Amino acid sequence: MTPLTDRQRTLLLVIIRDYIDAAVPVGSRRLVDRYHVDLSPATIRHEMAALTEMGYLRQPHTSAGRVPTEEGYRLFVSAMMERAELPQSVQDTILHQFYQASPGTDHWMHLAASVLAHQSHVASMVTAPRPDVPRFQHVELISTHGRQILMVLVLVGGEVTQQLLSLTDPVLQDRLSETAAHLNTVLNGKTVSEMAAIPRRQDALEQDIMVLVLGEMRRTSESPSGEIYTDGLTNMLSEPGFSGTDSARRALRLLEERTTLQDLIARSTTNSAVGGLQVLIGSADGWEELSECSMVLARYGVPGLATGTLGVLGPMRMSYARTIPTVRFVAGVLSDMVNERMTGSQDSG
Repeated sequence: MTPLTDRQRTLLLVIIRDYIDAAVPVGSRRLVDRYHVDLSPATIRHEMAALTEMGYLRQPHTSAGRVPTEEGYRLFVSAMMERAELPQSVQDTILHQFYQASPGTDHWMHLAASVLAHQSHVASMVTAPRPDVPRFQHVELISTHGRQILMVLVLVGGEVTQQLLSLTDPVLQDRLSETAAHLNTVLNGKTVSEMAAIPRRQDALEQDIMVLVLGEMRRTSESPSGEIYTDGLTNMLSEPGFSGTDSARRALRLLEERTTLQDLIARSTTNSAVGGLQVLIGSADGWEELSECSMVLARYGVPGLATGTLGVLGPMRMSYARTIPTVRFVAGVLSDMVNERMTGSQDSG
């Protein structure tokens, strides 16, 4: 692609910023009147035509103005990735919200999704932190009715699964609690491979529960990501020029189809470092669901212990200047909280 001149680059960034703010095609006269660009309208039209020829702008057939293309947005994002900062007052508000929240991973995830949606004005998503290799924390066995019991399995990092089981014979709660307590001692902190190497025990109930725990942990390790928390769907539906479009419907369907969303998140962040930011713009990498949309994703957590992903999904003309630093900051807050919970340290850096 032909390199941009400094003038073309400046004009392009101004055009994209204006389109993000106003959601209407940008013409040469608007640039002169609103931004006092020290160029004649004829010169601006010439440069806009050149930027259109290069693939950074396009001209809707109903307007003389221009709007950004996917390539234009990508250049805009790369130009501001490191410069965008969240105001200190907003940082202080977010920190106050988190440290006032009830302890527990579930509360943190709901709050993170709410904060991201509120600050970015688009939809948000947060996956619960998961260890790179699932490790056993504890199991609870609860008698429910007759031969049925509820098995609640908690993994290191806070991921919880529940499974309703039917035993061959009824078992009293005291026996279930005793079995769970012994397994919690024997299996504490162990991985699937370490648990599989433990010799079979004589106690049939204990052995059956251990087999079920192993199966549940294997399923967990094979799933692309943990539970996904979302918020802000109404934000997307209120975006001008986006609500009611095929793009909006595809985006909402993506948020509803959790397996597809888990796969997209996992594939997009697998090789990214904790704290690293990924910005997916348009239908890049074959994701048709993102046509006319963008995602800003970041990994959080403690490498080698537990990590998760958070981010936002919205129209391509989302406010990246607000969204990027918000995603980056909330990822940092969650990393600190995961680190404090798992290691007792208050600073993950």
